[in-house]
Amino acid sequence: MSSNLRIDGARLVSRLAELSKIGATPEGGCRRLALSDEDREGRDWLVGQMQALGLSVKIDAIGNIVGILKGQQDGPAVILGSHIDTVGTGGRFDGALGVIAGVEVLAALKDAGLTPKRDMAVIAFTNEEGARFHPDMLGYYVWAGGMSVAHAHAEKDADGVLLGEELRRIGYEGAEQPGFLKAHAYLELHIEQGPVLESEGGETGGVLGAVTGIQAICWLELTLKGKPSHAGTTPMAHRRDPGLAAARINVFANALTKRIPGQLANSGVIRVQPGNVNVVPEMVVMTLDLRNPLDAPLAEAEAAVRAFCAELSERDGVSISFRDLARFPATAFAEELIAGMEASAAELGLPIRRMISGAGHDAQMMSRICPTAMVFIPSIGGLSHNPAEFSTDRDMIAGANVLLSAAWRAANA
Repeated sequence: MSSNLRIDGARLVSRLAELSKIGATPEGGCRRLALSDEDREGRDWLVGQMQALGLSVKIDAIGNIVGILKGQQDGPAVILGSHIDTVGTGGRFDGALGVIAGVEVLAALKDAGLTPKRDMAVIAFTNEEGARFHPDMLGYYVWAGGMSVAHAHAEKDADGVLLGEELRRIGYEGAEQPGFLKAHAYLELHIEQGPVLESEGGETGGVLGAVTGIQAICWLELTLKGKPSHAGTTPMAHRRDPGLAAARINVFANALTKRIPGQLANSGVIRVQPGNVNVVPEMVVMTLDLRNPLDAPLAEAEAAVRAFCAELSERDGVSISFRDLARFPATAFAEELIAGMEASAAELGLPIRRMISGAGHDAQMMSRICPTAMVFIPSIGGLSHNPAEFSTDRDMIAGANVLLSAAWRAANA
């Protein structure tokens, strides 16, 4: 690759700003829930950007958007990408930066008049966040063969709306079969979504992350059923209180993080019925998000939660049932691509360190079918899934240039 080849930093920043206007919130973030009207508008904008570059744009049956730059030879492509859907109170960078950076990589090659040996492509995958439809990373899951199109189309949101119906409503149920473009490698740029890189950079900032893999994830939904009763007239000893049981489960899961190395736990949803101040609840639906860098400790944590719930149910007279929302094993990325990220950063004079990802990403699904790697840029304040989510222009441009160099290496190796 020419040592002078770079992405157009101003154009990268401008494109991200344009996309950020779609679904913009008063707090400065974005709300583009999967297959919503805002998501449709963002998709239309992205397709227009791809077409303006002369890419061949294809859409598959789950709504994944693919823009292809033809290489010198037929065969598997080097794929870049991420997602443009957000959580309900999301920021401007999560996912969207990876897609825009992928577009900019191909734009830089077009600007320089360079044609890679292999095809290159940018993909924006459907419903990565899982904020509207379960599971998260659904578009990648279907693309990689982990879920059928029919199963995905039958998924419902909280209002009972079918995913397939929404795909058709917004005009993004495509004709291509998921996985139609074979992958030689997959590379993704993403914000870290945590505080590590910023803290290591100190005042100078600018430390990048060569991601070695993604930790194991287990999402559970628990339904706890007790007996509704008057909060003023029912003695404590006579109560069957699912609200209290839910609190005890949350505390127990947190205690596991002190006992099991690397363990994380969170309960992000707790819905109480009937939800009256003076009524002992009849039912609670809660979620548990359990994560660990290794599979075995995560399995240990889940088993401990289930055993605790069995004991709690027997003791407190509250029935507890479980439903899996998502389950992904720990993922190791390809050493040759990780080393390629490091070499690219070194050529550009950029500091980089190896790290594991605490969050799930599209890349972990693609690792099932091809060599995969990621590059992280710092998240200011460690914030993500938050309207205040922010990364500097300097770090975005640095990360995109590493992506460009690494992608060119992979496409011509």
